[in-house]
Order: sequence, then structure tokens, then C-alpha cells
Amino acid sequence: MDQLEHKIVMMGKMRNLNNQTEKYKPDFRLSYSKGADMEIFKREEYLIGTENLQKLQKAKVLIFGVGGVGGYVCESLVRSGIGYFTLVDHDEVSESNINRQILALHSTLGRRKVDVMKERMLDINPNCKVEVYPTFFLPDNQDLFNFLDYDYIIDCIDTITAKIQIICEAKKHHVHVISSMGAGNRLDPSKIKVCDIFETSYDPLSKVMRRELKKRGIASCKVVFSNESPISPKIIDEEELIKANKRSVPGSSVFVPAAFGLMIASEVVKDLMNEH
Repeated sequence: MDQLEHKIVMMGKMRNLNNQTEKYKPDFRLSYSKGADMEIFKREEYLIGTENLQKLQKAKVLIFGVGGVGGYVCESLVRSGIGYFTLVDHDEVSESNINRQILALHSTLGRRKVDVMKERMLDINPNCKVEVYPTFFLPDNQDLFNFLDYDYIIDCIDTITAKIQIICEAKKHHVHVISSMGAGNRLDPSKIKVCDIFETSYDPLSKVMRRELKKRGIASCKVVFSNESPISPKIIDEEELIKANKRSVPGSSVFVPAAFGLMIASEVVKDLMNEH
């Protein structure tokens, strides 16, 4: 399938989705079992205090992408006491995910990632609320999500067009947003940084994002990126390139995507605790 055919197929899928789905309105009605919550998060409460823990339990986050980076974001935030989640990802678990994605096991192969992640999160904290949305995020379907319903928007996807739109929507509604830059083709987690997008370097994805955000009048955005020079893949799998309809497929290990996710979650928690 060439790029034009792929685009036509995807446009058709999105039209069907928009015809079948009304604007997404997450149900955040939830009553906590305070005693159980306090036992789960007792050690964290020692560290951050009761008031901050309560802030986290009331917080609502929207996470785009629950794979290599996003899966560790979900894992960290649910273990930090965040109370309300919406997860957006169209993908299913595959064997090639097992080396780096926390939700990828032989027992979860072929299942939707958002469903697997939801089960895992509820097993960690049965009192949290998790809504799942198994779809792409594209400019064509952005109206399915009301960013004003959330305290924090977290971008962990690969598609540049969608990443730009997520940031623009969050900025327009004055909602906290953090974006993951390129985690592939790297091996050194010590090179990971948190900074403004316009302070990034040595990252091809960040370079494109800087240019496109500047065109749209976006003056700043918090990101997690690596200043490690990308490693050229040692093996090129032509069959996978055709299957993925991509010019290249990045190599990846567990160290860097996992560390990206932990860094993002840390920033989210700190920002939410600093809210008045």
C-alpha cells in the first residue's frame, strides 16, 4: 500500500469513527474508599503530605499513547495516587513490544493496549477511574476530547501532526501539557533532560517540533528529550518497513523509553502538587 492509499484508508476509518462516536465525555464520578487509599499510598503520604496526596487523587490526566514511554507514565502515575485517567491508543500488543513496553507480555499479545493498561492500573489501585479510547488522535477527531476536562495533558505518541495538535489544543485551553520527544535509537538514560522545546538539541524530532510550533505561535512547551546522538540501526528489516508504511523503524531498548516515562510522570506529579 503506497502512502496515498494509506491516507485514503485512514481518512475513511476516521469518517466512520466520527459518524459512530459522539464527543467524548469522560465519566469522572468516583467515590474513594479513603482507608484503602491511605494504606496503598501511606509511604508516599509520608513524603509529600496529606494535602498533596489529596491533590493527586483528585487530578484528571489525559494520556495519548500507552506504549514504550506512555506505559511507564501510566504505571508511575497510578502508583503515585492520580485518581482519574483517560488513555488514548489505537494499537494492539505485539511480540516486538515485549523488549521495552511494560504492558507487553506473552499473555497480552494481540490485545488492545488501552485495555491491558486499564486492567493493570485497576489491579494497582482499584479505586482509580480509568477511561479508555482505542483510537488514533488526529486533527480530524480532536473534537472527541474536551481538554478542559483535565488537569494535565500528556503526549507520548510518535505522529508529528498529532503531537503538534495536542500541544496547540492544550495551550489554547491553558491546560498543563508535557510532550515526549524521540526515545528511539538511544541507549543512555543519563542523557535524558526536562526542558522547554526551544532548548532541545541533538534530537531530529525536537528540531521538527520547534519549527512547526514556532509557525503556530507556540512560544514554549515542556518536553522530555535526550541529547544523546541517535544511533544508526544496525539492521534494516525491509518487510517491517513495508508493513509499517515507514521509511525507517527505530531501534529501541527498555532503558530509555522507561526513563522517559518516569521523568514525565515526575514532572506531572510535581506540577500538580504545585497547583493552588
